Amino acid sequence: MEKRVYNFSPGPAVLPLPALQEAQRDLLALPGAGMSILEISHRSSTFGKIIEAAEANLRKLLSIPEDYHVLFLQGGAQLQFAMAPMNILRNSGKTADYIICGTWGNTAIKQAKTQGPIRVAWDGKETNYNRMPSNSELDLNPDAAYVHFTSNETIQGIQFQTEPAVGIIPLLCDASSDFLHKKVPVEKYGILYACAQKNLGPAGVTVVIIRKDLVERSCEDLPSMLSYRVMAESKSLYNTPPCFGVYMVKLVTDWIMSEVGDLDKMYERNKKKAQLLYDVIDASEGFYDGHAERASRSVMNVTFRLPDPELEKPFLAEAAERGLMELKGHRSVGGFRASIYNAMPVEGVELLAEVMKSFCKKNRK
Repeated sequence: MEKRVYNFSPGPAVLPLPALQEAQRDLLALPGAGMSILEISHRSSTFGKIIEAAEANLRKLLSIPEDYHVLFLQGGAQLQFAMAPMNILRNSGKTADYIICGTWGNTAIKQAKTQGPIRVAWDGKETNYNRMPSNSELDLNPDAAYVHFTSNETIQGIQFQTEPAVGIIPLLCDASSDFLHKKVPVEKYGILYACAQKNLGPAGVTVVIIRKDLVERSCEDLPSMLSYRVMAESKSLYNTPPCFGVYMVKLVTDWIMSEVGDLDKMYERNKKKAQLLYDVIDASEGFYDGHAERASRSVMNVTFRLPDPELEKPFLAEAAERGLMELKGHRSVGGFRASIYNAMPVEGVELLAEVMKSFCKKNRK
């Protein structure tokens, strides 16, 4: 068997080994079904139990209120960037507010503009998106159809520590890169959505948690596949869903509950992993330059640069020799990005911290 490396990719990302092993063990034939999850009908009772269990796990982990639907859709967050305003903004006669904190906030607002009038409530472009705004900095329209934000900007390595204060305005959140990293108050959100390939499962399935009154706002003239109302009424089974992806969501959430316990414990574990790297950055006396301001640091994506770009290839080579992969940062930020999602073992983070210390010691001038 090929030896597994420590995969610090921002997505598709590392998955829990027990979940992968269970999927491997039962790939040829699900217990009691005699056929693979890749072959099974989405209308079958076997798959019905799988998708119901996946939803039940999410409801338990996040304490999702009864007045919210949990949908398993396709198209990733990219589709939600358009689908949300298509359902909630279009024909509302209102504008929508967007808080722009990085790459994905900018991508979301571009898609939203195709569906209706948009306002920018805050934009961190001036400081190259190295921090999140305070509530006092937000320019919100009290009559907005909704306020949209990205909870964790993967590329920039910045994260909201708590939800923006928006009053009674529906709050929409792209939580793709920190979904399930901790427990959040779902009741504060109108829509909370996330593509799976960061913390939840493989690429191909998107979880949308949506308040039922917002579902009722869906325009009647929308294509069925783009209507929250249709997808909710069909319980995510209007068409063939990404069955394997939903199955993996069940296995990953099973792992969280059986091995970690709950999302409060997961958050404590995630904070400790992130602190291992931030401690090295802070102790390096400028050798490692973190992109994010301290108050906005992400516990999912740790971004940093070296004092000399010529050192980047040697650092990546040394890391690769130790089995630490996918650490190169995005071109808009440069340097490095260590994505340490839920499934990243603490041993991998400890090893990266060790390599960082050693590299600093050898290359400091």
